[in-house]
Amino acid sequence: MEKNLKPMSGYLALVISLFLFIVGIALIINGGNSDSSFMVIIGIFCIIAFIFFMKGLMIIQPNHSRVLNFFGKYVGSVKENGLFFINPLYSSQKISLRSENLQGQTLKVNDKMGNPIEIAVVIVWKVGDTYKAAFDVERYSDFVKMQSEAAVRHLAMSFPYDNLEDEHAAITLREGGDKINAILEQELTDRLSKAGIVIQEARISHLAYASEIAGAMLQRQQATAIVAARSKIVEGAVGMVDMALKKLSEENIVELDDERKAAMVSNLMVVLCGEKAAQPILNAGTLYN
Repeated sequence: MEKNLKPMSGYLALVISLFLFIVGIALIINGGNSDSSFMVIIGIFCIIAFIFFMKGLMIIQPNHSRVLNFFGKYVGSVKENGLFFINPLYSSQKISLRSENLQGQTLKVNDKMGNPIEIAVVIVWKVGDTYKAAFDVERYSDFVKMQSEAAVRHLAMSFPYDNLEDEHAAITLREGGDKINAILEQELTDRLSKAGIVIQEARISHLAYASEIAGAMLQRQQATAIVAARSKIVEGAVGMVDMALKKLSEENIVELDDERKAAMVSNLMVVLCGEKAAQPILNAGTLYN
């Protein structure tokens, strides 16, 4: 598991290393001028100590981290930013803790009903566990890309594009909205948790029928919309005709027999349900023969 390590400040080590460098150079120069091999040897040791201290200095930028190893053994992770001094024999690996965007490529997959669709997502993610990101997967960035594509394919195959073919579908890709996004986020979290990745947001950025069936599906949607609109128009027209007949009867404006009522209903339905405006015809005759 991840271990947070707090190394010592590197400012004192920096001062000591600069002091050793200056002393070492001075001893080597003075030893060379005075033919003193002892001073030259001490100066060389000071330079070696300077290199040793400098190798132990480590600068960590904000929202970055270092994973430290000691001859193949995990020591800990440093997530604080600043100048630090660690064992110069430690090896370190840089891992960014910043949020990153992944714009997935547009995938062509089949939805739950077998219709080919195009789908793409945008994912916001970051590294949450540096140990898992460094040691549990080969390259965590490639792992995120591959598993995200697999999650999107699984999501597309689990739900229909819309409910025109599956009227009992509770959730569809087109109308699912936040529910679909929440399911996608959970799917990604389950797949990427083994790499220490935290999913901050996942949204569908592109959703459409594949080009080979887009025209047919558009015609089907238009036909469905026309049928629904006609049904609503007829429902409203029937109500208006019933209201007109009741009003005529209540106000005693005119008495109509069944045949006249049928003719009036027919004319009103034609006027109310017709796509074009009706042309009025003035009848100057009588209702009775």
